[in-house]
Amino acid sequence: MEGVIDSLTRDILTRQAGFDWSVTEFVRVVDARLPPRVFYKHCPELTARPVATPSGVPVHLQLLGSDPATLASNARQALSLGAISIDLNFGCPAKLVNRHDGGASLLRQPDRVFNAVRAVADALGGEIPVTAKIRLGFSDRRLAVTCAQATEAGGAAQLVVHGRTRDEGYRPPAHWEWIGKVRHQVSIPVVANGDIWTLEDYWKARTLSGCQDVMLGRSALSDPWLAPRIRHWQLTGERLPDTTWEMRANVLKEYASLQRQKLPDRVVVSLVKQWLAQMRQGNTEANGYFHHLKRMTDLNTLLNALTPNTPLRIPEPA
Repeated sequence: MEGVIDSLTRDILTRQAGFDWSVTEFVRVVDARLPPRVFYKHCPELTARPVATPSGVPVHLQLLGSDPATLASNARQALSLGAISIDLNFGCPAKLVNRHDGGASLLRQPDRVFNAVRAVADALGGEIPVTAKIRLGFSDRRLAVTCAQATEAGGAAQLVVHGRTRDEGYRPPAHWEWIGKVRHQVSIPVVANGDIWTLEDYWKARTLSGCQDVMLGRSALSDPWLAPRIRHWQLTGERLPDTTWEMRANVLKEYASLQRQKLPDRVVVSLVKQWLAQMRQGNTEANGYFHHLKRMTDLNTLLNALTPNTPLRIPEPA
């Protein structure tokens, strides 16, 4: 979720009940302890107490790296700044990250996953929890269980499992049943992740994985009302109406309003288009608006076009 889940996005997505906690974009750790400003940039929520979104949803700080000692040093730095949890990213499939020995690249050697988690857990001394996220492996699933067990043995208190290997990227389907195989081999809580786009997907992911909880990533951007829809169904057994284009457009307008308070309009235009591109997943209307707006460069023009006076004609899919 690098580049798409900043503090303003977290603020907007958590304004309605649905999320129990959220995670920052990863802080990239290489070979040195990073200065406080880097942590505040990724997690400005650290400047207040509690460390949470404005609506009170806790924010966990995520680190990505491979050197145990450097990860440990930065975890201590984060703790000194008020972090309430350290999440370790062993799931990022990005080629650039993997080429530089980060993210899912460690899944090829479970002992390296163990060493990283153990170093961070030891450095934190139980003052705050360590959690981790993995995929089902790098090129195949043969080491999925071993990697999960390595996180537990290293001291992770919770594990998120994305239901695909690194080589599978984001190609459907997510293998929720394999998350269940992993869950049976560890004693820490396992959270299912991957391809949960609808309420039906949520139920299938829980059923096939046996997990009590799920993590939403791209789907929360695609439909900002997915988490509230799931929570409403959990509490009442009733299904909320589908998210309308007007609801999506209002989210984008609010996002732009917040971003332009600190960024130039030209940058905000790119950010709004980036979120709109995420909304295209499975939504014909959002896809039509994306194609209609993608070449606009003026922010006010773009925002006005999100809710035109006359309905936008949505092209039929080819």
